[in-house]
Amino acid sequence: MDFIWNALILLISGVFFLRISGRKSISQMTIAHTIIMISIGSLIVQPIAEKSVTRTVIIAGIFVIFTIILEFLQIKLNFMEKLITGKSLIVIDNGNIDVDNLKKLRLTVDQLEMRLRQQGVSQIDYIKSATIEPNGQLGYELKREYKPLTIGEFEKIISSQDNKIKDTNNNIFSEVKYKHINNTKNKKLK
Repeated sequence: MDFIWNALILLISGVFFLRISGRKSISQMTIAHTIIMISIGSLIVQPIAEKSVTRTVIIAGIFVIFTIILEFLQIKLNFMEKLITGKSLIVIDNGNIDVDNLKKLRLTVDQLEMRLRQQGVSQIDYIKSATIEPNGQLGYELKREYKPLTIGEFEKIISSQDNKIKDTNNNIFSEVKYKHINNTKNKKLK
């Protein structure tokens, strides 16, 4: 019966420590975070067999404190961020694939194309720039001519068309042209 309480204590403390360490999905975790989270997971299982719950909770706490210190150092020191997390690498520049950076990432062109298709991009030529982020995600910006039209841009187009119509209505020749067209139509009807 004692192992049930031990398991509950470990699960509750595990959830508590993971909650303190931050809300990140696996894809957002750095390599250091992933190693620490896996270590906490395997650490929580051991005391059920070995019966050392207190030591396990203390070690899990040390892991989480270490994670928080790493995050703080990354925020304060740029070189630590680069060392621990890494930086984004450009894989496409103005529609051209940077093969050297793909090799650094150990990523094939087919894998890059798969990620682009998953984002709804059908041609590499459409991309102004694309990066692989430190968490492995693909970030990209489309060239101007391939960007989707936003509501704000659409409203500007409509309002500029309305202004053109208003401008022709305020034109001093529009009244004369309108009368001329009507007179021509009336003469043809007679």
